[in-house]
Amino acid sequence: MNEKLYDVIVIGAGPAGLTAGIYLARARYRVLVIEKETFGGQITITSEVVNYPGLGKISGRELTEQMRRQGEGFGAEFLAAEVTGLDVSGDIRKVKTDKGEYECFGLIIATGAHPRMVGFTGEKEFRGHGVAYCATCDGEFFTGKEVFVVGGGFAAAEESVFLTKYASHVTILIRGEDFTCAKATADETKANPNISVLYNTTVESVEGDSVLRKITYVNSVTGEKTVFETPDDTFGVFVFAGYAPSTELVKDIVELNEAGYIVTDKQQKTSVDGIYAAGDVCIKNLRQVVTATGDGALAATELEKYCAVMQKKTGRKPEAPVSVKKEETAASPKTQEDGALFTSDMIAQLNTVFGRMASKLVLRLYLDDRSVSKELEAYAEELVSLTDKLSVIKEKSEGEGIPCVRVCREDGSEVGMAFHGVPGGHEFTSFVLGLYNAAGPGQPIADETKQRAEGLGKNIVMKVMVSLTCTMCPELVTAAERIASLNEGVKVDVYDLNHFPELKDKYNVMSVPCYVINDSAPMFGKKKIEELLDIMENI
Repeated sequence: MNEKLYDVIVIGAGPAGLTAGIYLARARYRVLVIEKETFGGQITITSEVVNYPGLGKISGRELTEQMRRQGEGFGAEFLAAEVTGLDVSGDIRKVKTDKGEYECFGLIIATGAHPRMVGFTGEKEFRGHGVAYCATCDGEFFTGKEVFVVGGGFAAAEESVFLTKYASHVTILIRGEDFTCAKATADETKANPNISVLYNTTVESVEGDSVLRKITYVNSVTGEKTVFETPDDTFGVFVFAGYAPSTELVKDIVELNEAGYIVTDKQQKTSVDGIYAAGDVCIKNLRQVVTATGDGALAATELEKYCAVMQKKTGRKPEAPVSVKKEETAASPKTQEDGALFTSDMIAQLNTVFGRMASKLVLRLYLDDRSVSKELEAYAEELVSLTDKLSVIKEKSEGEGIPCVRVCREDGSEVGMAFHGVPGGHEFTSFVLGLYNAAGPGQPIADETKQRAEGLGKNIVMKVMVSLTCTMCPELVTAAERIASLNEGVKVDVYDLNHFPELKDKYNVMSVPCYVINDSAPMFGKKKIEELLDIMENI
């Protein structure tokens, strides 16, 4: 069997892509779901999903993680990689990624959409310094401060209510005469005593120094201009102005409409045989999880017929998937006990990683008398109890950056990775991957990328400031630590800002991830390993 031949490759692992993976794998077709960012897609940043049938209230991350596990159980395969190109000229399509090339009969494009910038003066300059696009990631930075929300759709209405958990007051600026979302959602927002709504209003500009100090907005009907200033404080501007389709990969392959969305028929088929599209990347009137899952199911069932035909035509048949069994370590794998810090799924992930680690590591803890140090100590002790690949050394310490866990080799030398705080939440997976990369063989990367990391001819010290609720931070952390695992001159220290507010003040952090390389100016946003190497090479 060609290990890289699949019946279908799904590009994008939001609800549409995950559903397609479930349907295809359950029908005994070999399917690979590729995701370059967060498995689960945009919905993972939504704290509460209340309208998905049958589930009541659930977070977006929990919902999509259940979908992923369901697909994995049927034998769907998942790959964290970026698709860099497509060759659809023959019966066997080629999907080029930064982790290698894969082949398939059919494709599902489920790449979704990304937040759209409005374009007011200062928006780009103050991104990360007061202008934000994710309430879940950045809302806590505006605790006790005024917040303005730009937009009038579902996201603006729902996220404004979420932001009242932190902000002293939320003002929504809507360019139209009313919200464009469902009346029930709009009415809940309007009824919130901590929210004001201004209609027919657009932002003209934002200004400030290292953070926002002034916003100017205009009533398009009366022409009245309003200036809000906070010379001795700052405030936040959250932009929820819709999304732009992520169709750059297929813009010259399938038909798009004038707005860049993929044109499909009623069965989700694009203008090219064997290529289907699903979810927010398509033309549709309602972009919700339930419509995305419907698209994914329909595209998958149509491709079942297509793949059966192609198997006969080419004489090639990928091996049918089997239900996934969690990998075990040489010893019997641990399972969760009552009161344990790690869930059964987390332990299964850890057992897989421990079983692949080529060498042993030491977790060196620097602790003080605070409760967060006790939490880190308990975390590390439970972690090392799961495997003989890890051991722990503890010492009392004082000064900045405590508590801290530094990853060391068995001989005691430092790998160049440290976490300040407790690596839980969304940083659990990035911490585990850091251990795997430190112990070897590590995550596969392109030879060219590996050579660039190994060839950095300079010492680099990188501080990465994160929030454990942020879905974008782990990608940057994992990229930085992968480089550190390949080059002894690179040191990466990750800080949970919840425990180190002095860093937030020092660098005026109003968005995460934030990173500082060799004490240069702070930078913001997720980065792939190649993008991070571009920056490091020019520092």
